[in-house]
Amino acid sequence: MITEYLIAGFLIMAGIFGFVGSFGLIKLNDPMSRLHAPTKATTLGVGGVLLASMVHGIAVEGHLSLHEVMITLFLFLTAPVTALFIAKVHLHRHETLKSLPPAGEDGIWATHDVEPEGEEEKQSSA
Repeated sequence: MITEYLIAGFLIMAGIFGFVGSFGLIKLNDPMSRLHAPTKATTLGVGGVLLASMVHGIAVEGHLSLHEVMITLFLFLTAPVTALFIAKVHLHRHETLKSLPPAGEDGIWATHDVEPEGEEEKQSSA
């Protein structure tokens, strides 16, 4: 009975995260905000379904399926990378270098192959 409650809890958690991610995709204003909601929610939502499936497999069927483990690893490895690529495409296509915040220590954004102002003179004088 405890495992049934645990499985139900994971499925409810997955449903809530899926709903919140879908709602965020619809309601948030700019593309970067819209990107954040579904990537986090789908990772946690699908992760909840996979956890429920793993618990069911161990408790009811008596074995852990390799499929759930592989899907979980694939999900947790690919979701952040996909979100990063979508964010970089958005920055590259819709933002100018002047509208972006400071890039950090290296002084250049990874999506723009442009030297910041003042760097060209420093490199040419060296």
